[in-house]
Amino acid sequence: MAPDADAGRLKRADPFAPLTSEWLPVGDGHEIYVESVGCERGVPAIYLHGGPGSGCQPDHRRLFDPERFHTILFDQRGSGRSRPKGSREANTLSHLIADMELIREKFGIERWMVVGGSWGATLALAYAQAHPERVSAIALRATFLGTSREVETAFCDTLPRLYPDLAADFLALLDEEERKRPLQSYWRRILDPDPVVHGPAARAWHDTERILSEHTPARSRLDASALRSNGALPATPFMEAHYFRNESFMAPDQLLNGAAKLAGLPGIIVQGRYDLLCPPATSHALASLWPDAEIRIVESAGHSLYDPGVRNAVMRSIADLAAKIEGRSVTS
Repeated sequence: MAPDADAGRLKRADPFAPLTSEWLPVGDGHEIYVESVGCERGVPAIYLHGGPGSGCQPDHRRLFDPERFHTILFDQRGSGRSRPKGSREANTLSHLIADMELIREKFGIERWMVVGGSWGATLALAYAQAHPERVSAIALRATFLGTSREVETAFCDTLPRLYPDLAADFLALLDEEERKRPLQSYWRRILDPDPVVHGPAARAWHDTERILSEHTPARSRLDASALRSNGALPATPFMEAHYFRNESFMAPDQLLNGAAKLAGLPGIIVQGRYDLLCPPATSHALASLWPDAEIRIVESAGHSLYDPGVRNAVMRSIADLAAKIEGRSVTS
């Protein structure tokens, strides 16, 4: 057998290999990367990556049992493999919600489970509140409501209390006047077209956020020399600055105020006990307004999907919600 045929057979033998993959034109000059995995007759689900600006990874497919789910994964506008890469033009929350509807219609799905963590949770909640009739269940990890207040708490309150040296490193990049409003100053620097300005700011933001996201980070200080290197820049700080300085393109407290629209939709929220970016209080505030939601705390875990116990808890929540969906469809 020819080598290409061998490779094709191996790919088809992988239950997590994409069934389909393509760049879907969604208007405004954007083409988003979309793939489907699993079983076409399985429980429909869509996975929403974080950031904003990161993109889906092959491991995200493995959160879903391929014999039970028909899962759609896509890279949001300007993110991952979507084109044009990094574009912030015509890139708002309402655009992302509309893209999800185009994807749903393309696959002929009537209702699907919506799954997302951190920024993915923000988009999941916003989509479910806009189209509750299209949602069968919601699985969240690390509730983020998309407000600059939450980001302010993480970087201007939690950071200096728990990592005072890191906070000093973070502020050292700014001049005295900029430190009066550090987040706004960072976002302005990150979105500055001059690489000399946005490069160090993007790296400092990314590295600080990374440390806050892990329960036991490998390091707890910024490397001042590395911030000014000529290497590749991380993608997420640019999209995060774009969204966060615009309150994620939402009205004040939109997701909490709209929580009543989730009534009747079963939900599970996986929450790390020591999540410094999306603390348990936020998940509890949401659940207090959404009686159909259950919070599952993972002890000794922070924000990351890969902190001990978090990934398994997310997989269990997805499976448990599928059982509810399947039970409902049998009895309906």
